[in-house]
Amino acid sequence: MPAAREDIRDFLRREPGAILVEVTGAAGSTPRDTDAWMLVSERAIFATIGGGQLEYMAIDQARRALRSGLAAEPMNVPLGPEIGQCCGGRVGLSFTALNPVLANDLIDRSDREMASRPHVYVFGAGHVGDALAMALSLAPLRVVLVDTREDELVACTVPRIETCLTAMPEAVVRDAPAGSSFVILTHDHALDFLITAEALRREDAAYVGMIGSKTKRTTFRNWLAREIDRPDLFSNLVCPIGGTTVKDKRPAVIATLAAAEIMTAALAWSPTRVDSREAVSR
Repeated sequence: MPAAREDIRDFLRREPGAILVEVTGAAGSTPRDTDAWMLVSERAIFATIGGGQLEYMAIDQARRALRSGLAAEPMNVPLGPEIGQCCGGRVGLSFTALNPVLANDLIDRSDREMASRPHVYVFGAGHVGDALAMALSLAPLRVVLVDTREDELVACTVPRIETCLTAMPEAVVRDAPAGSSFVILTHDHALDFLITAEALRREDAAYVGMIGSKTKRTTFRNWLAREIDRPDLFSNLVCPIGGTTVKDKRPAVIATLAAAEIMTAALAWSPTRVDSREAVSR
């Protein structure tokens, strides 16, 4: 499964001289908590501590230290009118010059964060699949675009996602980690049904959605009852994806609407919900 994801390694290769800015304290209402950090070099930044005037001040402090060669003093900033922010809280910041040990630690930290992200599998690298992968690529998710057609995957130019070429997409469903989301929009309705049924059998999925019309929805419900004798699975399916309020079939519109509901389900999922559901079924 080749990765097309840019990560911290790319930044460190380009910007070996940088300063790590970390949020060391967050009291009251603040843009980010103490897990937030960013790297600042003379010409670029990686990640964010929340944006706004606070981040501007931190970048300025870091770059002055880089230019002077002196250590940057910690900051303790009240987020009030005096700096043009009205959050009302207070943020502590530390500044550490990058060195090889710290760089390796940041790579490990970034890899752990990336590995813990919810997985979203988009089945189908057509127009809507590509648009959806693009919309999801900006979110803290691990997006995998899956297709049986090599040409379609090669043609996809969406950054920061992974691609998976497979003759058996249903096997990808079975191998996915708990809490994964599955979005099915292939070029073949029969393939859609097979992948969707496999995803619905997983009681630990955060989201299962299939693109389609009212007719396709009804056909799939009948197929579940007739072919695998599991009409009960249908209640866990989102179809059509993106809701029915906006009547617009352009790929970018469908993708934007669907991305919001997928993101909500993926980040809200927890193992306790699966445990509760299993307890009720018993």
